[in-house]
Amino acid sequence: MPPPTKNMAAVPALLMLTHTLPDAWSLVIWFTAISVLGVFAAIPIKRQLVNIEALPFPTGTATAETLRSLHSHGSGGKAEVLGTAAVGGALLAWLRDARLSWMSAFNIPGSLHFPGTIRGVELHKWTVAVDFSLILVGAGALMSWKTGWSLLLGGVMTYLVLAPVMVDAGVIQTVTYKGIVGWSVWPGAAMLVSSGVLSFAFQWRSVARSFTELIHLLTRTKGPAETDPMTAVECPSWWFPAGFAVVGPVVVFLMYYLFNIPIWAGVVAIPLSLVMGVVAARVTGETDVTPTKALGPVTQLTYGALLPGDLTANIMSANVTGGVGLHAADLLTDLKSGFLVGANPRQQFIAQLFGVLAGAAVVVPAFNLLVPTADVLGSEQFPAPSVMVWAGVSKALSEGLEKLHETARIAALIGFVTGIVLVLLEKYGPRSIRPFVPSPSGVGVAMVMPGFNAASMFLGALLAELARRFKPQAAEKFVTPVASGLIAGESLMGILIALLLATGMMGK
Repeated sequence: MPPPTKNMAAVPALLMLTHTLPDAWSLVIWFTAISVLGVFAAIPIKRQLVNIEALPFPTGTATAETLRSLHSHGSGGKAEVLGTAAVGGALLAWLRDARLSWMSAFNIPGSLHFPGTIRGVELHKWTVAVDFSLILVGAGALMSWKTGWSLLLGGVMTYLVLAPVMVDAGVIQTVTYKGIVGWSVWPGAAMLVSSGVLSFAFQWRSVARSFTELIHLLTRTKGPAETDPMTAVECPSWWFPAGFAVVGPVVVFLMYYLFNIPIWAGVVAIPLSLVMGVVAARVTGETDVTPTKALGPVTQLTYGALLPGDLTANIMSANVTGGVGLHAADLLTDLKSGFLVGANPRQQFIAQLFGVLAGAAVVVPAFNLLVPTADVLGSEQFPAPSVMVWAGVSKALSEGLEKLHETARIAALIGFVTGIVLVLLEKYGPRSIRPFVPSPSGVGVAMVMPGFNAASMFLGALLAELARRFKPQAAEKFVTPVASGLIAGESLMGILIALLLATGMMGK
């Protein structure tokens, strides 16, 4: 699990709006508690999403394939294919991002813009373009075909149908990704939440088993014998309620002590964080995208209604639920890798607990070093777009639902109902129509990402599906190594370029 940098945007947003922050040690404890809660939230859903449903978790799958190729002999060419794909991905990233003057003749743009307009506005401003990145193409190849075409469906609906209508109505003022997603996040988030919660409700036996095991442990009685051969290495189910019972009150106390959030409001954040963890884990498992942009505003809107005008409560309560969802999803991605290579999930879980502590201890001092005062935020040297978005959304939603445009409220209701209907059709609909029922995770997450990202993932899913249909043996052997290589190569080269730029070893 990465350190809690992804969950850091709330703190600079709070600094920007209030010009005050707790001391460094308090923030380390804060981030550690949230991260640990996210780790425990992953326990009741791991078996369902990883063991039973075998959701792809594309990054986890790519990591596992890379590890197997590096440590296997006689792999039938898989290692060579993965290595070749990784070199291709790395070369593309270098030509696109290095931008060195002496190699300007070989540089390629970040994206290709199509000619034409919609409503008199260039297509690329509607996020209709070709993105020169193979990471999302590789991730799409590791998804199911249903998720892939659902992403394209969601992207088309958002940027070619709904957004133009909202522009005509004057609801969307500026045709940019930020301007469009400020509206589309509401139906997208509602669909993700309703479908994720309902899918989790169908797994009630897993949650019930967690509490049953805890009761048997406390009363020192023996429960029914487990028949799952993975039981010996899985985290005991009772760890989930026990972890929440221990860490939950700590988080509530910190919300009160550090940010003056009422105890009752802090208590509300605990079950809400579990809901967000469930939704984030499922969406990440299907699409490889953790929907923090979609789920954060849900909490901010909730606290805008519960504590109107309280910016601190609005920001930091969303920090809790978003952080729990983020860390639960990241842990399950790692557990997917471990599951594929035969690692011990209980040992992985314990290692994650130490990892989040180390991450919090590093990221807080680094933040204080980079951002000594609130004036740095939003400057040319430190634009911090995620922070600006978080602060803006908090200010907009701190007064509650009535501040949303009427069309956003209607769209959210439609998205909420649609998510439920799609889950029910997938589970109970006639078998003949189930292949044609869109994935609510795919459609919902496409409504909060740029259209070209959804198109890239669809392309990867399409290529993989064509390979499976027309060259099934070759597809079985090479689709995963190729996709994994593309993801690994471009990702590692991106990190290398960022380090070279940051250290001044490479100038543009």
